[in-house]
Parts: sequence; structure tokens; C-alpha cells
Amino acid sequence: MNKTRIMNLLTICRKAAKLTTGFDSVKESLMDGSAELVLLTGDVSPKTEKEIRFFADKKNIAVLKTDISMEEMYGGIGKKAAVMSVCDKGFAEKFTELASE
Repeated sequence: MNKTRIMNLLTICRKAAKLTTGFDSVKESLMDGSAELVLLTGDVSPKTEKEIRFFADKKNIAVLKTDISMEEMYGGIGKKAAVMSVCDKGFAEKFTELASE
């Protein structure tokens, strides 16, 4: 997993307003059907991960756990969050592709 490329794509995704951050916002995007992919930081709490996976599974949305920490995420997108949802199919496909490298 290439951290730099993922962080660059996260920045572009955020600037395009296709990224939601934080547990409540991500849960809402899953429930309203706008989320295409859920991203988790490597240091997300087990409870948060379990709850988000539960909601994502209900809507059949993939969850991708990265090896990026919350601190690195803050440096990249300017928000400290362990959970993010990508609300664009093209971005979601690219994140999935980058994660499999």
C-alpha cells in the first residue's frame, strides 16, 4: 500500500467534496446510500471499526483499512478522523486499486 499516493488521492477527493470524515458523517453517508467505500486509519479503535463494518455490511459497501495513522491523516487532509467515506465511484475504484498494489 503506497501511503503517499493514497494521501494524494485523499487530498484530491476532499477538495472535490467527495470525502466525508468522522463516525457520524460516515454512518449517515452509509445510511443514505451516498458512500461508495469506507476508509479506516490503521489506529482506529476496535469498537469504531466494528460498528462501521456493521453498517457498511448492511449496505454492502467495502471497508478498506489503511496503514495510515490519524496523525498522518491530519497532516494530509487537515482533519483528525479515523473513519472516512468516499462518495464517488471513480475515487472508490482508485483507492481499491492503490490498496492492492
